[in-house]
This record gives sequence, C-alpha cells and structure tokens, in this order.
Amino acid sequence: MRGDAHFITFEGIDGSGKSTQARRLAESLADRGTEVVLTREPGGSPGAEEIRQLILTGDPGRWSAETEILLFTAARRDHLERTIRPALARGATVICDRFADSTRIYQGATRGDLRALVDSLHAQMIGIEPDLTFVIDMDPRVALGRGLSREGAEQRFEDMGLPFQETIRHGFLRLAREDSHRCVLIDGGREAGEVAAEIRVVTEGRRAANDG
Repeated sequence: MRGDAHFITFEGIDGSGKSTQARRLAESLADRGTEVVLTREPGGSPGAEEIRQLILTGDPGRWSAETEILLFTAARRDHLERTIRPALARGATVICDRFADSTRIYQGATRGDLRALVDSLHAQMIGIEPDLTFVIDMDPRVALGRGLSREGAEQRFEDMGLPFQETIRHGFLRLAREDSHRCVLIDGGREAGEVAAEIRVVTEGRRAANDG
C-alpha cells in the first residue's frame, strides 16, 4: 500500500446527512487532483449490493441480530476484496458511507449486546480500520423525518422508530468518545456547506500530518 493512501468513513444515524457529506468531501478532493473512490455499506461491490437488498428491505423483524451480523460481515468482506483494498493499494483515497462502526452500533450494541461477536468477526474477516471517521451527529427526530421522507424501499432501520434511533445516536456518541484518535464528532444540524467546510479542514489537517 502506498504511503499516500487514505481510508475515510462517515457514520451516524439515518438522515444525519452523512451521505451528502461523504459525496461533498469526495468531490472536493477530486477537484484538487486526488483519485477518490466513493463507496458505501452495505454494498460497494456487486456481491455486497445483492446482500444489501436482503438486509435493508422487507419486514424489520425478518432477521435475527446474529444473522444480520453475518450478512453484514459477508457483504463487507466482498466490498473489502473487490473495492477497498484495490483502491488503497494503488494510492487512491477511499471514502465510505458507513463501515464496521455501523455494525458495532446497530447490531453489536443495540440488538442483544453482541459487540464482542461483531469485533471477533471483524478481526478475523476484515482486519482493517479507517484512518479517519467522521461521526455526523443530529437530533434523531429531525434525522428520522428526513429518512422517512426519502423515496425507495430501504427503510429497514428507520421503520424501527424514534426510540431505536435515539439509542443508535447515543451509541455513536459513545464510540466517538472512546475512539477519539480516529473519530471526529461533527454537528450535522447546521447548513450543509458549513458542515462540509469543517470536514474539509479536518481532512486536510489529518492528511498533512500523515504524509508528513
């Protein structure tokens, strides 16, 4: 892997604006001449996209927490092999909308206290962490309203309601505190351009420090 490779992820509750901010950062870096691969989870490779449809559509109670963890790990492994590793190996910057932290919070910490299982599978099958993770924080009521207003059938977790989203938010806030060397907490309740500007400043600072 070349020294100028970077792996950046965006995390947060649904509707927090993380997908928009991931796209804006990718566009900003590309405009400055950086090769950027913008991807997402679950998904990001043909096999992982097929698994995405299994996970995110249908009855919210369709899968047990253990089954979800296995599905997410399978999708992530394919994504890693087909998209992330090849991009990093050639020196590209990979920006991913969700990664392992989402599984740690959504399945591992909120649906049966299975965090140890998530971490064990991650260590065995994935084995990498992002260089930088932006945790976009927002009032769950506002975020849930955004998520439910989107078109499409992928409302697997929004359909679980406000109490679930509040639990997820607290999980991400705890993650940001516990892993502060990697995670940067961003207030997503502001105008999108203001949020994007802060993210660019943080990214440039981290990239300069790593390359130096």
